[in-house]
Amino acid sequence: DGQDLGGIFKSTDGGATWRKLTNGLPGQTGRIGLAVYPRNPKVLYAVVQSGEGGTSGIDDPYSRAGGVFRTDDGGEHWTRQSRLNPRPFYFSQVRVDPADDQRVYLLGFMLHVSEDGGKTWREDRFKSVHPDNHDLVIDPRDPRRLVLGTDGGVYQSLNRAESWHHLNNYPAGEFYRIQVDLSDPYRICGGLQDNLNWVGPSRTRTKDGILNSDWINIQGGDGFWCFFDPDDPDLVYAESQGGFAHSFNLRTGETRFLQPSPTEGQAGYRFNWNSPFIASPNSTGVMYLGGNHLFKLWDRGKQWKMISPDLTTRDLSRMVATGSGAENFGVVYALAESPRVKGMLWAGTDDGKLWITRNEGEDWTDLTANLPPEVKGEWLTRIEPSGHDTAVAYLAVDAHRSGKLAAYAYRTTDGGRTWRSVAGDLPAEGPVKVVREDPANPDLLFAGTEFGLYVSLDRGVRWHRFGGLPTVAVDDIVIHPRERDLVIATHGRSLFIVDDITPLEQLTRVMADSAAYLFPPRPAAGYYQLPGWNEWEGSAVYRGENPPPGATFTYWIREFTGDGVSLAITDSAGRAVANLSAPGTPGFSRMTWNLTPSSDVLMPYGGEGAKLVRSGEYTVKFTVGKVSQTVKLKVTIPEGVETR
Repeated sequence: DGQDLGGIFKSTDGGATWRKLTNGLPGQTGRIGLAVYPRNPKVLYAVVQSGEGGTSGIDDPYSRAGGVFRTDDGGEHWTRQSRLNPRPFYFSQVRVDPADDQRVYLLGFMLHVSEDGGKTWREDRFKSVHPDNHDLVIDPRDPRRLVLGTDGGVYQSLNRAESWHHLNNYPAGEFYRIQVDLSDPYRICGGLQDNLNWVGPSRTRTKDGILNSDWINIQGGDGFWCFFDPDDPDLVYAESQGGFAHSFNLRTGETRFLQPSPTEGQAGYRFNWNSPFIASPNSTGVMYLGGNHLFKLWDRGKQWKMISPDLTTRDLSRMVATGSGAENFGVVYALAESPRVKGMLWAGTDDGKLWITRNEGEDWTDLTANLPPEVKGEWLTRIEPSGHDTAVAYLAVDAHRSGKLAAYAYRTTDGGRTWRSVAGDLPAEGPVKVVREDPANPDLLFAGTEFGLYVSLDRGVRWHRFGGLPTVAVDDIVIHPRERDLVIATHGRSLFIVDDITPLEQLTRVMADSAAYLFPPRPAAGYYQLPGWNEWEGSAVYRGENPPPGATFTYWIREFTGDGVSLAITDSAGRAVANLSAPGTPGFSRMTWNLTPSSDVLMPYGGEGAKLVRSGEYTVKFTVGKVSQTVKLKVTIPEGVETR
């Protein structure tokens, strides 16, 4: 009821009753962080946000009435030790050394350390630690050991913050959006939370795997949307917080800033922290950027124009906020162009508005009134126009900010006039972040949720969790148009690639009801892997896994019969080349042939190892029990490579 009920409370009966502690603390409080000294629980530290006497800006680390407080009598009396309280909206974390009550750590843009109970502080900002420090754990058995969580990953110190080691031996990337190109191997560009925009390979040809050093920083702040120029493989477009779009030339390193801005005296534009920035699938060189208006850019972003009115509710009570820009509200957040119709654009806002234009912004139709009642006014997360039917589109809605944790995903078949839920049996408490329709099979859908990836084979009636992923938010999904790989961007566990999803695209009821079935393999290219050198660095360096070289065979087995699987490979003359085998495990399985003769066909000898087979078409005979099937495999070996 508008009362300030914040503060520090104490219970001495296990939480049955509580008493507010006020002696020495400011009367008006906001966010509060607490730390209890383990050796004497009567000693506590608190970092207290307070607006008494006026508030401070985002760059002012000192509070007029708040700051760091200490009590030595279990909270009955508090003493203000320091005015320090950097950006309490974002941090508000304090820690005390478990063996020294005078050594205190305060988290902020950098790590603050005090050795006199919080009276004076030093900043550990020049210790090669990424800014924005959010969590700190002190080893209770050895307080010299600290583990620090930041916007750049996890760091460890073994000498009480005198020096730090970056624990970069596991994937921790927080990707917002990704896109792919048509290189071979293809490249992925993506934006990372507080860690710029990047371009890297989907695979490398060394035994090292895919390393951080294989990726190129294409600048930005917090990285978000990005895509490749269709005419210049060295030109990449990317966007950082607040709609700061730019292009980056991988060949020359040149950066050009492209964000539209009004002339002096005009109303400013609003952009989300994560503003949609997309390339047109129908018009080469055309791009669109969403703010409170929609903007069209062309001529490599050098020219632009506004193509919409303000598409939001223009609710001033929610739009105006002070801070980093992440608090901006009342903007287009979901944006997509139909892959079938030039200029047919869908736009959804963070305040629940949904629009469509069929003539690149000359006329807009407001579809908001047609949205299902449960998601009206909610944050429209992603729009997916169908590549099979112009009247079909999918909509993902994330309503967790309103306390609704349900999975909201919808399909329209009439251009947005009506919507039907396709959430099916998705977990009840797992907000949907993106829905992607397969470009080859309209029945095949993928859903990225707050807690994982799901696949549907029947347009959203039933969903199946996609195995092999950790429990993590899936923010984006891309299907490579040539390789048919599924590329997945997660917020916390970096990128995953599922190689060749054509078996899912081709899976029909006939195949699923077959006792066993071998899907036609995609063409295979042979090469010899480079040895690399990072393999000797043990587990200190994280390596992304390369797909196995050679040909990959995917097969389906309905149920276990005790029979194994065999693949007999012959050349165009019918000569045996390789024989492979595997257990007859039910479900989908894969087997890889490295494009060299198997040892039962040609015994390797000498120090060279087996040579690759020649380019050509090969026949693969698949056998499981009484089921027998043959498919063709095309093999390409680069010119000049010595073969068998």
